[in-house]
Amino acid sequence: MVSLRLDDISAGYASRPVIAGVSTPELRGGQVVALLGANAAGKSTLFRRIFGLLSGGGQVRIDGAASARPVAYMPQDNGARPVLSVYESVLLARMQGRRLKVFDEDHAKVEEILSLLGVTHLRGRNLGDLSGGQRQMVGAAQALAQDPQILLLDEPTSALDLSHQIDLLSLLRRLADEQGLLVIVALHDLGHALRFADAAMVLHRGSLIACGPTAEVITPDLLREVFEVTARIEPCTKGHPQLIVDGRIDMSGPAVSAFAG
Repeated sequence: MVSLRLDDISAGYASRPVIAGVSTPELRGGQVVALLGANAAGKSTLFRRIFGLLSGGGQVRIDGAASARPVAYMPQDNGARPVLSVYESVLLARMQGRRLKVFDEDHAKVEEILSLLGVTHLRGRNLGDLSGGQRQMVGAAQALAQDPQILLLDEPTSALDLSHQIDLLSLLRRLADEQGLLVIVALHDLGHALRFADAAMVLHRGSLIACGPTAEVITPDLLREVFEVTARIEPCTKGHPQLIVDGRIDMSGPAVSAFAG
């Protein structure tokens, strides 16, 4: 089974360092790992460093890979040309780094992924005509069509409505369980992390300050330090952990109620 470990990773842009000293325990196939942190904490930079789009110090160690390209990456903006159809963009993503000739199995894989994500009805539409949420679902299809063993997803639910957020995260959970994928997904909704992720990594000001089982990482103390809120984690009526935010912390005074004024 595939595994990933980061050893003292650093990266940045030109002379501006963004992340430094990022080390993790071994992350294994079958896990969903939530990458958490405030805006500009370095989450996208870390993904780009893992995928090889950025150079930097340290080592990205991948063991147990079954192919030369085991990692697929879905950025926040997939950069696909808007003149392409959905089908063409997913097929093109599948062929990246592979043979030039397209076989029947490649077309079958694209159809399978579009169906899996519930976007078959978009197959003939141009990317430029899609909504933000539809483009995110197509971005997920482009990543999955590459048959990755490690899947990096940078805020894949940010433009999705609630039902599609649950659909996508449930699918990622199932693919990790059934196919042994290692899924690392950047999320802003910590409730989703508590619900779907086995483990959580937290970046804060370019450093990894926590990495471990989700319920042990997302604590009131961490929420106060990283997100500047007072919050509680309590079970819902079905026993699932849920996040309740009481207010934002005014660093010069007491917490400000989220429902004030």
